[in-house]
Amino acid sequence: MAKVSTTLLPLLFFARISGLLVAMLVLFWALAFKSSFLSHSASQEDLIYSVLHPLLMVIGFILISGEAILVHRWLPGSRSLKKSVHLCLQGVALASGIFGIWTRFQGQDGIVANFYSLHSWMGLICIFLFGAQWMMGFLSFWHRGEMRRARIRVLPWHIFLGLYTYGLAVATAETGLLEKLTFLQTNRNLAKRCAESMIVNGLGLGLALLSGIVILAAVSPKKQSHHYKTKLVYSDTKTLPSQ
Repeated sequence: MAKVSTTLLPLLFFARISGLLVAMLVLFWALAFKSSFLSHSASQEDLIYSVLHPLLMVIGFILISGEAILVHRWLPGSRSLKKSVHLCLQGVALASGIFGIWTRFQGQDGIVANFYSLHSWMGLICIFLFGAQWMMGFLSFWHRGEMRRARIRVLPWHIFLGLYTYGLAVATAETGLLEKLTFLQTNRNLAKRCAESMIVNGLGLGLALLSGIVILAAVSPKKQSHHYKTKLVYSDTKTLPSQ
């Protein structure tokens, strides 16, 4: 069994710390400054939907999908176990993302009114790519024998698309934070150096830090076991032509 290399351990530790910081900031922002999410004339139901959107998209979608990426870096056991846990976590993240977008359609403005900005269109593209990526992984998991050759060819693209979609999700969240903060400062005269502005900016910095750590941990080389190296050398020598 392969062990986690000493270079990955600090990355995994800081990924969890930064993820916890992001979760605490978005929870505090959504619960302590609820009036910032809706106008005074909005109903309690609209307020719940508006608060659920950042919680689901940041905690449910970004943090859980990031944890799914790190599963292959730290989880002991067989590759089948790692893939199943990875697939389940990504499924939870996808469901959270879909439900998070759905909450934006339940307000008094409707569906069309919510698709007017770069943030909204980036979010839609991100969910579409994430869903296609998850479906490809689901079909590959349940048809391992039939799709072995195809999986080997597609694997580099699967990894690239997964990391790209994760980075796109973080970028989408950053545009949402900037859009929300600009709206509050322009239309509600929110001070640029007040507590809420500091929390939103801190959340954006935390997401940038988290995404960098997760992607670095995902692309860092993993320590290989002696058994795996021996097997790899043996496989290479079998392919050498006889002299």
